[in-house]
Amino acid sequence: MSRAILQVMIRGRVQGVGYRAWVEYQATASGLEGWVRNRRDGSVEAVFAGAPKHVADMVALCRHGPPSARVDSVTSETAAADELNLRRAGEAFSVLPTV
Repeated sequence: MSRAILQVMIRGRVQGVGYRAWVEYQATASGLEGWVRNRRDGSVEAVFAGAPKHVADMVALCRHGPPSARVDSVTSETAAADELNLRRAGEAFSVLPTV
C-alpha cells in the first residue's frame, strides 16, 4: 500500500477559531498520522501521512475548515518521513506548540 506525506500551510482567519482541534479530529477520524500547529505569522501548519486518497481528502477539508474559520489559501508540498518525528511520543497525531 502506498503512503503519501504532505506538509500543508493554511492562511486566513485560522487561529482562535478551533482550527487545530478541528484538524486533529478530522485527521484522527481519517486514520492519518501527523501533526498540526499555529505559526506566529497567523497561519496554521500541518503534516498529514497516510493513504494518498485520505491525505488528499484532508487537504480538501482544510480548504474549508471549521465553521468559524475563513480560509484564504491552502498550499501543500511533499514532505519527508522525518517530519513525522515532531509528533509527541506515542501519538499518531499531535497538536504542537506555536512556532
